[in-house]
Parts: sequence; structure tokens; C-alpha cells
Amino acid sequence: MDNLHLDHSECKAILRPVRDALDILNGKWKLPIIVALTFGEKRFGEIAKEVNGITDRMLSKELRDLELNGLVTRIVHDTYPVKVTYSLTPHSQSLNEVIEALRKWGEIHRKNILQNA
Repeated sequence: MDNLHLDHSECKAILRPVRDALDILNGKWKLPIIVALTFGEKRFGEIAKEVNGITDRMLSKELRDLELNGLVTRIVHDTYPVKVTYSLTPHSQSLNEVIEALRKWGEIHRKNILQNA
């Protein structure tokens, strides 16, 4: 992509899907929840333990948002007592490459910042 020759409407068109993605993944907790679920289906309490510092209320809200956006599936098991688990949808698993790219960039960025401190 030759960014030097883009007009305003082309820039807006390129940024629209990026903004959509950031709107869905925005906030402190959504990516850590997705990462916690990357390793398989989990119950609410298991996610809470893996996502350090999140309150139950916030975890509940974020899981609902992720479910509404098609990234997480809430599974109510037909057991007594009722067991509820959460898992990633096939669509959300496409974020694995994005998360890995962010992890690599974060490592490089951290090294640069620490070297210049």
C-alpha cells in the first residue's frame, strides 16, 4: 500500500475496519479475556483467576460484550447444579495472529523504552 498518495476518502476507507476492530477490542480487559480463553473452555471463576485484577462485575460485562460481538460463546450445560462455560468462537480464533503480532511488537517496544531510559 502506497500511503504517500492516499486522499482523504481512501484514508477513511482504510481506517474504518481498523476503528471497527479497535471498538470491539477496546478496553483494559477484552484482550486478556480472549487470551485466557485461547487455551480452552473455562468457567467464569477460572477466567477471573487468569485475568488478574478484574472484578466479577466487569468480567460479566466484558463477556457479554464479547458474546454480542460473536467472539465468545456462553455454554449452559444441562447439569445440576447448572454449569456455565465460555469459549472462543471460530471467528475470534482468527485474532491469534493479531495477538501474536501485538506481543512481538510489545516486546520490541519495551526493550526500546528500557534502553532509552
